[in-house]
Amino acid sequence: MAEAKKTSAAAKPAATKAAAPKAAPKNPVAKSAPAKTAATQAVAAPARHPGEQFRGKRYRAAAEQVEDGKQYGLDEAVALVQKTSTTKFDGTVEIHIRLGIDAREAEQSVRGTVQLPAGTGKKLKVMAFVASAKAAAAKKAGADFVSDEDTLKKLKDGWTGFDVAVASPDQMAEVGKLGKVLGPKGLMPNPKSGTVAEDVEGAIKKVKAGSIEFRVAKDATIHAGVGKTSFKAEDLAKNVATYFGAVRDAKPSDAKGTYIRSVTLASTMGPGVRVNPDTITAAA
Repeated sequence: MAEAKKTSAAAKPAATKAAAPKAAPKNPVAKSAPAKTAATQAVAAPARHPGEQFRGKRYRAAAEQVEDGKQYGLDEAVALVQKTSTTKFDGTVEIHIRLGIDAREAEQSVRGTVQLPAGTGKKLKVMAFVASAKAAAAKKAGADFVSDEDTLKKLKDGWTGFDVAVASPDQMAEVGKLGKVLGPKGLMPNPKSGTVAEDVEGAIKKVKAGSIEFRVAKDATIHAGVGKTSFKAEDLAKNVATYFGAVRDAKPSDAKGTYIRSVTLASTMGPGVRVNPDTITAAA
């Protein structure tokens, strides 16, 4: 009896082992998954520009029309920028200029204003800081807002619902009190940019007619909108040449080496098109 029990106990592990289910066959779909991923990676085109792989299809299709590394002539570049505009609205045409200066040096600061012959295509809202006796004249000249009591209170509370501020010299003490509001947004009037003037009415009219300010950034670049994609190509070319000429003429006296390093045009959300500076100089 004891022997029978031993035999039965010894047989148990064998029975359990025999009853263990067989390992499930490997999933053929899972096995082929790595091959599918590899195939997808092989087909994907490499990005031509940093971040391009994260752009939409329309942008990538537009970028394919721009030859990588090529510097286009001004007229050809303007036509290409208009052709590769990807927005459904009337986008802005921007100019980006890289300068060969040390922007950290005060002596190499580049700043000024320029009147675009065809305008900017944008309706700018102008704030005029003037004495109450000149408020009516400022509004007649085109100012959207004047520095009355209510507007000054709004400004002190942080309101900045305008694009450009102009001021007469006698109002700069009042404007200075708003430095923390206007300064960070680049809205502080400045004599160098023509936005502090005795003839405030004339300054307002210039802004409304397409006068824009340019100022070099810390990375030695200058950017601005020089029109709309709906402009005639020749008008855009004139604006680009005029803007470029103003920046070129503002070259600091102690700047050494190549002053204009590169010029690029681009529409809103469109690819950049490099321009040969010599072709712009010829048109300016």
